[in-house]
Amino acid sequence: MASRVPGRVVPWVGRAARIAPVADVPEICGSCDERFSGVRSALAANFRDHGEVGAAVAITLEGRLVVDLWAGWADRARTRPWQRDTLVDVFSVGKAMAALSLLILVERRQVEVEAPVARYWPEFAARGKSEVTVRMLLCHRAGLPAIRRPLPSFAMYDWKLMTSALAEEEPWWEPGRTHGYHVNTFGFLVGEIVRRVSGESIGAFFRREVAGPLDADFHFGIGPEHDERIADYLFGDEPPAFVDDDEGRQLLLRRVYLNPPGLSGIGTVNTRAWRAAEMPSTNGHASARAVARIYSALACGGAVDGIRLLGMETIEHAIAEASAGPDLVLGRPSRFGLGFQLTQPERPLGTNPRSFGHFGAGGSLGFADPDARLAFAYTMNQAGPRWQNPCNRALIDAVYASL
Repeated sequence: MASRVPGRVVPWVGRAARIAPVADVPEICGSCDERFSGVRSALAANFRDHGEVGAAVAITLEGRLVVDLWAGWADRARTRPWQRDTLVDVFSVGKAMAALSLLILVERRQVEVEAPVARYWPEFAARGKSEVTVRMLLCHRAGLPAIRRPLPSFAMYDWKLMTSALAEEEPWWEPGRTHGYHVNTFGFLVGEIVRRVSGESIGAFFRREVAGPLDADFHFGIGPEHDERIADYLFGDEPPAFVDDDEGRQLLLRRVYLNPPGLSGIGTVNTRAWRAAEMPSTNGHASARAVARIYSALACGGAVDGIRLLGMETIEHAIAEASAGPDLVLGRPSRFGLGFQLTQPERPLGTNPRSFGHFGAGGSLGFADPDARLAFAYTMNQAGPRWQNPCNRALIDAVYASL
């Protein structure tokens, strides 16, 4: 089992990451309350100063949409304008949506957070996991960030194969002892509990319980009829680079990001097979408006426009700190509640202490600020810095300067 504190890790960004300013700023489309005009300016500056290709930002306050802006292009060649209904892969933003789905079952008393996962998924008890709890999964303490045995290319599209492999996996560290970000396995683990309890796939459950009632354009598994409005995601052209003196840790990181090949989206993200699959950690496709719509309910006590997702007691439980400090996988500080990333000094979600949400690869972000009753969402199609991203940072700063 891996046990030591993480060493140095160099995640990928690649040559295509936004670094170069551009002379021409595209037209900023959409609507924006005058009070939040600074957000419009910040979005324009992201194109001018950071070479944004296509992006959108949406903000709700007290459940009302006050910012709904978009600009740029949906493809590298810049032939398809970003439109009001453009969707894009938001990667780990989907982890919070998977967690929300499970929390709905928790609130209905169909799942107990402190119960062993094996109560709902008996096969999961193998290899010393009989006492791993639902809570441990939700706060990244289960010790299952990767699968050791090499899997064939594109295995991530096979839900049964992936969940069976995880059930058979031995934890990489003693469950509960510490935390490490379950980069690509979180959605399969949480989604399988949802499937076992509800009888529906995570995509179907989320659509019926969350996206459908809220009319939120957010999908786990999306059909070809939507391809024309899905933006191409523009990764860098270099594979991940991992630098660490510990060979065991290098193995862990390679398995986390690259097993099976294509798991993290490099070379696969814009394919039909990727879009059709249900991989809640990595392939939720959404608009910024949809992400903000869902978080608007969570920011306003669990309900918006008469549609309730969760009760306030469940939300408070979910956003209490459950993991914090050095992250065994990421090699930097991270902070989690039950499935949600929590605001932290190194990467704040606004200025209030109870904000919660989730970042996605390359900069996408959705969060709720229950103190301000505000929801924020940012989507884009060109990968930027994964940790401290100047584009989402500028937009957040502009929002809070407007309050």
